[in-house]
Parts: sequence; structure tokens; C-alpha cells
Amino acid sequence: MTIALTAEIDSVTFEQYPSSLGIGIASPRISWKFAAGVRDWYQTEYEIGIRELDNGTSQTYSVASENSVLVPWPAPPLKSRQRVQLSIRARSSNGVWTKPLTTEVEAGLLHETDWSSSFVSSSFTQPLGIAKRPYRLRQSFPVQLSKSHTARLYITALGVYESYLNGIRIGPDVLSPGWTSYSARLPYQTYDVTALLREGANVLSAWVGEGWYSGLLGYQGGSRNIFGHRTGLLAQLEVDGEPVEGDWEWSFGAITSAGIYEGETYDTNLPDASEPLQGEWHMADTLPTPTSKLFSSQSPPIRIIETVKPIKFITSPSGKIILDFGQNLAGVVRLVSNPPSNSESQLIIRHAEVLEHGELGTRPLRFATATDRIALGGKNISGYHPRFTFHGFRYAEVTGWPTICLEDIEAVVFQSSMDPSGTFTCSHALLNRLHENAVWSTRANTIGIPSDCPQRDERLGWTGDVCVYSPTMLYLYNASGFLSEWLQDLWHDQRKLNGVVPIFVPDTGTDVSTPEAIWGDAAVLVPHNVYLSSGDLAVLERQFDSIKMWLDEGIKRNPSTGLWSRDCDQLGDWLAPKAPPETPNMGPTDNLLVADAWLIYSTRTASKISHAIGRIEDATRYETQAKELTEEFYNEYVTRSGRLVSETQTALCLLLRYEIFPPQCKGSLDYRSLFAERLVHLVTKANWLIDTGFAGTPIVLPTLAENGHLSHAYRMIQATECPSWLSPVLLGATTIWERWDSMLADGSINPGEMTSFNHYALGSVASFMHGYIGGLSLLSPGWKTFSIHPRPGGTITSAKTSHQSPYGKIAIEWEIREGIFQMTVEVPPNCTATVTVPGSQQREVIGSGVRHYSSQYSLPSFPPPPYIPHFAPVRPNDWAA
Repeated sequence: MTIALTAEIDSVTFEQYPSSLGIGIASPRISWKFAAGVRDWYQTEYEIGIRELDNGTSQTYSVASENSVLVPWPAPPLKSRQRVQLSIRARSSNGVWTKPLTTEVEAGLLHETDWSSSFVSSSFTQPLGIAKRPYRLRQSFPVQLSKSHTARLYITALGVYESYLNGIRIGPDVLSPGWTSYSARLPYQTYDVTALLREGANVLSAWVGEGWYSGLLGYQGGSRNIFGHRTGLLAQLEVDGEPVEGDWEWSFGAITSAGIYEGETYDTNLPDASEPLQGEWHMADTLPTPTSKLFSSQSPPIRIIETVKPIKFITSPSGKIILDFGQNLAGVVRLVSNPPSNSESQLIIRHAEVLEHGELGTRPLRFATATDRIALGGKNISGYHPRFTFHGFRYAEVTGWPTICLEDIEAVVFQSSMDPSGTFTCSHALLNRLHENAVWSTRANTIGIPSDCPQRDERLGWTGDVCVYSPTMLYLYNASGFLSEWLQDLWHDQRKLNGVVPIFVPDTGTDVSTPEAIWGDAAVLVPHNVYLSSGDLAVLERQFDSIKMWLDEGIKRNPSTGLWSRDCDQLGDWLAPKAPPETPNMGPTDNLLVADAWLIYSTRTASKISHAIGRIEDATRYETQAKELTEEFYNEYVTRSGRLVSETQTALCLLLRYEIFPPQCKGSLDYRSLFAERLVHLVTKANWLIDTGFAGTPIVLPTLAENGHLSHAYRMIQATECPSWLSPVLLGATTIWERWDSMLADGSINPGEMTSFNHYALGSVASFMHGYIGGLSLLSPGWKTFSIHPRPGGTITSAKTSHQSPYGKIAIEWEIREGIFQMTVEVPPNCTATVTVPGSQQREVIGSGVRHYSSQYSLPSFPPPPYIPHFAPVRPNDWAA
């Protein structure tokens, strides 16, 4: 067997861009990963050669550094449209160089003056109070092609678009350009269309729909034209760096209606944008240049990432045809076959997440009709799917196709196309399904923005949801670019509200944004989580003014204590199980206690952020504030004997997990031990069932584990009665539900208005699976150093988890068999891991490569119940795998 002497670079990226084409930063930082397999490999030097492809000049830059993530651009800044070739190699501590890896990067349009094209639109005045009909645009132009020609399309829309060149679809993206705070920031896309050009006459065409820009948004009926009332397209096609010229025309076509909430209507008898020579065309209008900044987004484009076939054909009690896809998802239905038709037939597809009493359960959709209609009798439309809408659904009710078979349709899944980065499986089948549910809910709620749900009349970027879920999201997906772009919208919308962070971003103005703990704390905690995951200090530097503005101006404080004002109506531990269905903010934990605990946590985190970016005065100020706030917190909520006002699972977890303890002068009480004992008492008293909402759920299991009560954490995660993580799984959940009991045991839907079957917030439990069951957690930003420390428990006898870090793949796999714990770990080159082996005193720091460990080990016994209420008996099947 040949043993490799050095690692090899296997991928290169620029900033957080998913592609190196059309980047929007003149001096992009560079990252590279190494292929796995080499033991104890550390980089000591790197060399970057840069060759300008236009003139062939080149320069090589050598740097003595161990850094391989986000290293500075060594050459002069790129100019707009400039394309260069890079050759990167690295040297290890033993002096051996890697083979050079060659790649290219091309700048987009870096300056406003690079744009010579204008926004164009239809000249038809559409009514403001109803959905706008999508329209087609086309531009005809002649081209004489050189032997080595290149062609780039720079394109965006006020609304959503889909583009074609000579009738051929450009790129795989859907719902482009996505959704941002349009008044400030509008992303454009860059496509290489060289292969689609023809010698002579060419036609560039596109559909334009209202999308999020002017379509219906918000709940309780929503509002239209929030960001503008005239949709338009900006498309600049350049051949060899020169824009082509041609007049724009517009025409209506086969899409007769399209709304995010409403669905899409398509008439097969009318022409499509791929048929630009058909239809009645009129001269297009030119729109005024918007004030928003055009930029090349680091958030991956929305794409079809997967297809799902239906698994079951159902005839409802009322005689409806319903197809079950077996998985709750976000996307649309695609016609695999061409439906039989006549000139008067219509195909209607309605969507829902669940069935209720055998019929489509549409009540949770509220005002969203989520219905697609297709007028048949025209062209063959096999392969068709709606372009300008998406639905959250598992079930599709089909009317107008009586002979439909399972093979005739499929679901296509939409998501911002982030690379999957995290995996987990274990010996417990229900926990595996729970983890899969978290993955599917992440997919469904990362369509353009981090959202709350994909199905009802909402689908908004709720800041509280992503605040508590971002650590989990960043493990499961490479979400750094996705969240970083969204954070810039948060900062823009926050400025409009004098420091108050909107409760959802982009801010639609359809709800009153008042200061809210957790929701507003997203301004502090999400950028910090992105930094921890990616090692990208620029995120903290870019968001620091937002962080300060929230803490210094946005929070409404009690002037005498610095804590939250008693006049604030907080959302608190949102959706705690004991909160009434109609008032989900009325849980058992005092809302202001929750707010004040999160204020201390955010203030302390702001101090860490300030230190990281060299803002020492701010670091000291926020650290001092955190100490003063903690003192005031104890004056307000903790008695001299250490009893906590509003003592609940959530309240105790907040103090323990975020280390909210008074200074030593407060007395000789051991608050940590005292609170931990009280937490275990409450958890046991509740029969290890959940009593937490948004504030407590992400931290209850880690808090138990870190305070010496790991067996109680396992007892809780394996509980199956409601409310528990596994109770929805046993009711057939394939995504994370908004409520622990979104579906009641009798098969009826929870009566609360806030009832969704696809919310990711409570799926934050997956982080416990990764960090404690799997045993993988970071020790330094960007995963340069990390911990491998599985903590087996419950009935789980094996597990494996992996994470694709900025340095490469980290993997852990362990098993307990006949009293022997065996573990295999994989560490990528240029990283260091601290390994702790359960059941032994073995603890070591290792470098890259694959290693094996074993020890004598027996799973701990179940926690003995010191107190079991008569109304909550222990059920042995709670431990069933």
C-alpha cells in the first residue's frame, strides 16, 4: 500500500460565493480544502499564482501561514468582468508541497456605471388590488461571433423572472432573483450564455411575475404592492464585454396568474417565453432606475434540489383524488405525463400538509389558496411545473385527471441551493426520523430567506425562528452566505426602525415591529453563529453597527436597572406546550424573565464579538453591562435563598446554559448546583416531557448534559408522549411541527391559528444529536479546532455524524457491542481535534487522518424517578427504538 506524503487541495472557493462566476468583490478572500487521508498534515506555507487571461501576465505570491480559510487576496483588485486563473499549492511542516490546483474566478459588474441597460416592463396598466398577470419580454439582436467569443448575461428583476436565449432556458435557478429588502438591495445573477448564442439573429426572452416584490404578503389577508407596484426586468447581455443592443417588446402569454400564496394558472393554448416568436408583441416601457443597490449575492440561488414521487393514491370520503408524496416538502407538482384533455378541460391541483378526516386539511393555510390551475387542450405540457409560486405540502388533490396514476406526476423540491454539510444517524429509528424531519424543515424554510413556514399566508423571515435555529442550520448546511446576505437586509430594515429589529426580515410593514427579546437578539446571535461556523470575521465587522444599535438603542429599557422595561409586551417562551392555543405567548415562564436573561446573553456575546474584531472599548463596556444586568436580574428574580421567581424548565435552563450567575459577593450559595437540582426535579416531575417553547427548547438537553444529568437528557429526547420530540414522529410527522401538538391524537388539527406542520425552530434538538450523541462540537471559529467526545446514553448503542467544515470533512462513528465501545474518527488536514473516549481516561489532541479507539463501556441506567405524579405514569415504551 502506498502512503501519501502530503495532502492534496481538492476545492477552492472565493468569499462565500457558491460559484466563482460574476463575484461582486474586487479583492475576494480565498479558501481551499484538502482531501482526507493524510495523517498529521499541517500547512506552513502557501503559494498562489495569478494569471490574467486577457494578456497572459502572471505573478506568484508566497505566504508563510497555516491559514487556508478566507486568506487575503494577494494581487491588485479585480476590475469589472475581469477573469483570472489561479494556481494554488500548499507546503506542509515536513517541507513537501501539494500538487497545484488550478481554478478561475471572474468578477461581475462592480460599479453602477457598468450598467448600460434599463429596467423594462409591460406598458399595460394592471389593477393594484388584484394579482398581476405575468408577462413576457423579448429583445432581438444580431451577432457576429468570433472564434473565441464569450457571452455573459447580467440579469435581475423587480419581481421574479425566468430567462431564455433562443428559446433555451438559461440556468437552473427558480424564483430569481429571490427576496431582499428591495428598497436597499437587489441581487443580480450572472450566466455564461456563450453556448446559446447563434451567428446572426438571436432572441433574449423572459417571463416576469410579481413574486414577493408586488405580490400578496403577510397574514390576516396580507397586503399587495408592498415594495412597488410595477414589476420589471433588467437584462444586460454582453458579447466579448460589449452590451448587445435591441429594443424590448412585451406580450402576455400562457401564465395568466401567479402568486406566492395563491398558486399559478397556466393556459396551454397560449405561448410561453420559450416561444418568443409567437404572440402579439408591443413596445415595452422603460422604468425609472430604482434606488436600491445592485449586488452579486453570496446566497446560493433557489433551485430544484430533489424530486419526490407519490407513494399512495387516496380516494377521499367525498370522492376526491388525493396523491400522497410520503413527505412534507416545499415546492410544486410537476407533470411527468401530458394529461388527457379537450378544449374545455381544466386540471386543478390543491395542496396541503395533512389530511383531516380523510380530506385535504386546508384550514392551517388560512388565506393562502395554494391552488394551481392548468387550462388543457393546447400544447403537450409533460414536464411542466409552476414557475412563480411554491407550496408547502405532502398531499395534492387533483381534479380533472380521472385516469391519473402515481407515475404521472412528481413533486419538485425548492431550496436555496446550499451545500449539505451535516449528517447524523444512530441505532434509534425514531430519532433518525426526527433528525430527517429537521433536515426537511430546513430545506422547506430556506427558499430565498430563512422563513417560518412554506405553506400558509406567511412564509416570512421571522427573526426569532432563525435566532434559535441558526446553529443547527449551519451544521446541516453551508449557510454562511445565505445568512450573511439576510443579515444585511436585517441591518437595513433595523435602521428604518431606529434600532428596533423587525420581527421578520425583509420587513413588509404588515405587522407592528416592537422591540422583542429573542427576535431582536437575532441581530447579535446570528452573525456570531455564522462567525463560529465559518471563521469569517468580516460578518461581525459588517454587522457590528447593527449589533450596537440593537443593544444601545433598539431595546426599551428600565432606566433604573438597564433590564427590559416592564411596559414591554414580550413574546417570551413562544409556543410553550402549556400556552393556550389562541395565545402562544402566555406560557408558564415569565416573559420578562425570559427577555432579561436573553439580554444578558446577548450583551455578553456582544462583548465577545467586540474582542474578536478588536473593539476593546466596546468589549469592556458590554462585559461591564452584562455583570451589572446580572446583579439586577438577581435582585428582580432570585430570592436570598436561591429560589427563582417563575421557576420553570425554561427559566432554569436560561440561567444555567448562559451562565447567568451573580458575583461571588452575592453569597456562598452554589447557584449552579442548586438550579441544576431544581431543573432535574421539574423535568422528572413532568415525566421527562417538554415544558419549553422557543427560548428553552434549544438548550434544555445540553443544559441537563453539561450539569451532570446526561441520563435525564436521554430520557427526555426518547420520550414519546405529547409533548415530546417523538410524539409527532409517532403521529407520522415528516417535518418539524410548529406546535408539539399541531395534530391531535384523534387525527384532528390543533384549533390554534398558529398551526403549521413545517417549522424548524423546535428542530434545534438536532444540535444535541450532533454534539452529544454523535460527539462533535467546535472549539474555535471555523472548526480549526474541535472536540470529539461522544456521550452515549439511553438505549442508543451506535451513532455516526459528520460535518463538512471549512477545512474539510469531519466524521465520527461509534458503536457499543458486548460492553466494548469502539470509535472511528476522521480529521481533515490542517485541523486539530481533542478526542475524549467514553469509558476511559483517554484524552488526546490529534491531527488529521483516520484513527480508531476502543474502551470498556456500559450504558448508564435509566434515571430513577424520585417523584412521579399520579397523572403521568412512566411508560416503558417511551424507550422503544
